[in-house]
Amino acid sequence: MSLQQVLPLNGAAAREVLAYRPDHLLIAEMVDRGSKVLDVGCGDGDLLQLLESRGIDGRGIELSREGVNHCVAKGLAVVQGDADTDLSNYPDDAFDYVILSQTLQATRRPKAVLENLLRIGRRAIVTFPNFGFWRMRLQLLIGGHMPRTENLPATWYDTPNIHFCTIKDFVQLCDEINVKMERAVALDSYARPLRFNMPWWFWNMFGEQGIFLLSRAGKAR
Repeated sequence: MSLQQVLPLNGAAAREVLAYRPDHLLIAEMVDRGSKVLDVGCGDGDLLQLLESRGIDGRGIELSREGVNHCVAKGLAVVQGDADTDLSNYPDDAFDYVILSQTLQATRRPKAVLENLLRIGRRAIVTFPNFGFWRMRLQLLIGGHMPRTENLPATWYDTPNIHFCTIKDFVQLCDEINVKMERAVALDSYARPLRFNMPWWFWNMFGEQGIFLLSRAGKAR
């Protein structure tokens, strides 16, 4: 899948789209136009800007005051909040989609956070770095130290990430809490989607990050 296939544009519009992160483009492709979306851990608001450019009603929650300020400066509707404690304040089915992008591993209670995402939204989109990626394994095996990559550059003593998981771990958690995977994508180190018909062990070895579109099993569309 190319970026042009994710969002089929041409000319100046295509060049603008190519400025976005590939995982953000895939997330945007998963969200229906006109939907109401909550982006949890929205950072500086790049994803929200992309979603709103596609006619999506976006809201955000971000832990850092700096991130909130960046978002507000861009005209985005973002409030300061903590995914671990503040999601419980949102009512059931308040959004069509709730997005948690590259944030799951930084939460204190990832299982409870995931359950809240699917309570608040009819669907959830979750992305995370895959700690089972072959380069991670190699650094542990050969180097004997906690891995560092371009996506996870922080040292072990100075990282916000406290609950690393693999794609296999996440799939098992989804099974445990009765979550339906409507779509799953694994991106390699060049942010290219791996073939969808590959077995989970292949994704777990060669996918640098996972992107999952989820819904509660048995929940109506």
